[in-house]
Amino acid sequence: MSLVFKLRDVRKLRIAEGANFCLVVPQLDIAAGEKVALVGESGCGKSTLLDMLVMVLRPSSVNEFVFAPDGKVPLDVWLAWETSRWNVLSDLRKQYMGYVLQTGGLLPFLTVWDNINLSRQILSMPDDGTVRALAKTLGIRRQLNKLPGILSVGERQRVAIARALAHRPPIVLADEPTAAVDPVQAKKIMGVFLGLAEELGTTVIVASHNTQFVVQLGMRPVRQIFRPSKKKGVINSVFQG
Repeated sequence: MSLVFKLRDVRKLRIAEGANFCLVVPQLDIAAGEKVALVGESGCGKSTLLDMLVMVLRPSSVNEFVFAPDGKVPLDVWLAWETSRWNVLSDLRKQYMGYVLQTGGLLPFLTVWDNINLSRQILSMPDDGTVRALAKTLGIRRQLNKLPGILSVGERQRVAIARALAHRPPIVLADEPTAAVDPVQAKKIMGVFLGLAEELGTTVIVASHNTQFVVQLGMRPVRQIFRPSKKKGVINSVFQG
């Protein structure tokens, strides 16, 4: 099975008041079609790692960082950052990735239908019924003409998931997509989400604080641990995959 992501000694140093924090990824391989969960406590760097994988956040240092979507020629992500090829990174995100933000990230002035269709509109994809089909599967068909502000938290999360899947990207990343809903609702939402992803052959990478939950869903956990650094005043947060 081909690798979508290949990371070797990827680091991101964050300097905050009173402490320096370094996210470290010694080795992480994610194959096409895999369902992977980045697991760790709040503040350990899960969102930071997702932002690096989706190529909106530049690492501090890299030994190897390769992105190879859909069997295409592998991209050296670090070289793209170093040579300021931001347009290349942006185009790859638009074509190959869907991103579910922890807050949903919906545009409040657009209807549910327009929010879901946004990723398709950016790529000039026609209305082929995909938006309505996703809304029906996710149980939000009756909300299509409403604005996000009047929806429940769970409904907004479903809209965000639908938007991430609407342009049928080969890779979907989600940052704690069910953190704001109760466990029963969370299991239901994730079940539908992963079912759709399985049907489409999508690679899924999810950030979560609940190891047991993601294992029950059949996902491969990539766990985080804290380690002391050789550099004074720096705390290493290490993700081992």
